[in-house]
Amino acid sequence: MNLDVLYEDFPVIDGNRLSLSKIEVSHLDDVFSIYNNGRVFEYCGILPKHNIETVKNMIGHFERDYNKRSRIKWGVFIPGSSGKLVGIIEAFDFNSKVNMVTIGYYFNENDWGQGFATEAVQLLTRFLFEEVNLNRIQAEVMPANENSKRVLLKNGFLKEGTLRQASVWTGKGIVDLELYAQLKEDFKP
Repeated sequence: MNLDVLYEDFPVIDGNRLSLSKIEVSHLDDVFSIYNNGRVFEYCGILPKHNIETVKNMIGHFERDYNKRSRIKWGVFIPGSSGKLVGIIEAFDFNSKVNMVTIGYYFNENDWGQGFATEAVQLLTRFLFEEVNLNRIQAEVMPANENSKRVLLKNGFLKEGTLRQASVWTGKGIVDLELYAQLKEDFKP
């Protein structure tokens, strides 16, 4: 695992339709439109944020977590003149002993159904396997979250099982989680 690739300079990951890059305060309106929508977090352990100043402070927390090398959040942008932020994708819980990481993602409801989540996971997966040299990438998904499961399956992740009553998620209590993962040896770019 080469975490320096992540933490020496904030990595920008470019794809065909999307670019994953750093979230700045200048993106506040787009970030707020994601966090202000309860439907976005229906299947997440995150509570919606209805105060724009709270969300502005959160952007500072993204930077703090990055500097602590504990978590990295990318904005998912449509490049070009609009530079619109359509979602957020993150990597966290790096485990150097087994060379793995957990990912998560959430998108503006207005941009659902356009393949942005699938492409963002594809871009991040390729980067984490090829550049960071991870061996395993995993994601935990609430069983009812069919859309997220489809995104992972399209990207070559396999369902490994269900963790029954295994976690406490904010606003949800004790939840079951399905575990999806992909190993580097199974990755097909």
